Amino acid sequence: MNNMTNIVGKPMSTTGKPIFPAQKPRVNITEKPTGNFSTYLQQAVEGNNTIRFSKHAQARLKDRNIQMSAVQLQKINDAVCKAEKKGIKESLVLMDNLALVVSVKNKTVITAVNNKEIKENVFTNIDGAVIV
Repeated sequence: MNNMTNIVGKPMSTTGKPIFPAQKPRVNITEKPTGNFSTYLQQAVEGNNTIRFSKHAQARLKDRNIQMSAVQLQKINDAVCKAEKKGIKESLVLMDNLALVVSVKNKTVITAVNNKEIKENVFTNIDGAVIV
């Protein structure tokens, strides 16, 4: 028998010393942040346990010079929650002259289109839409 247990149920080695699980490395929170806007946006979104943006969506936002405000992010999150309640898996979210295709299951924005490119565009692989 390699491991023994002491009377309080803590694992002990054969030498009688307690066995502790490896500790997680500490993160230095005093370091200055590095990265670009999309990185900060992604971190902010993930930190609030809300929607995320795929790399493709981040690229489309950047290419099309689309800036997202905190209010817009909240609207998108609310739209995803509504879609989820209705059983939608892939949704088109129309908001503020923007069209976003969102994976409701993964809470991830897949792509974004602004009002200049929204006309005569076909959105596929969606099973619902939310207009906010």
